[in-house]
Amino acid sequence: MEMGIDRYLKEQFQIPEVDIRTYSPLTLAYIGDGIYDLVIRSVVVAKGNTKASELHKRTSQIVKAHTQAEMMEILLPLLTEEEEGIYRRGRNAKSYTMAKNATMADYRKATGFEALMGYLYLQDKFERIVELVKAGMDGLHLKL
Repeated sequence: MEMGIDRYLKEQFQIPEVDIRTYSPLTLAYIGDGIYDLVIRSVVVAKGNTKASELHKRTSQIVKAHTQAEMMEILLPLLTEEEEGIYRRGRNAKSYTMAKNATMADYRKATGFEALMGYLYLQDKFERIVELVKAGMDGLHLKL
């Protein structure tokens, strides 16, 4: 079995194990934002080599807060109890910033989504991340 990227990074940089349940939801959302962006960018690039501006255009519509919030409506029934708890913690976290072009409700749902992505990543559950992202994209009929 291959080692997950998070575990590999910890090994290479000699980062001690930490109980991720101690991470704040905003910390989980921070890493989750990057992981979700990486998944979407990876799929967009795999669809074909093109200009960077076109890649950005395809990606930006899917990684914005409003789309993540819509995706969560589709994903909620698919979540385990544990995943739903992580999502709720992220959604309810008090953030003092907000994405431009997003309502507060969308921003909170998107933060919950990103917290879930971060939690799954730190649990080395990359397959589950991809499964959920694909289900959300399919449910919203999103094409890259």
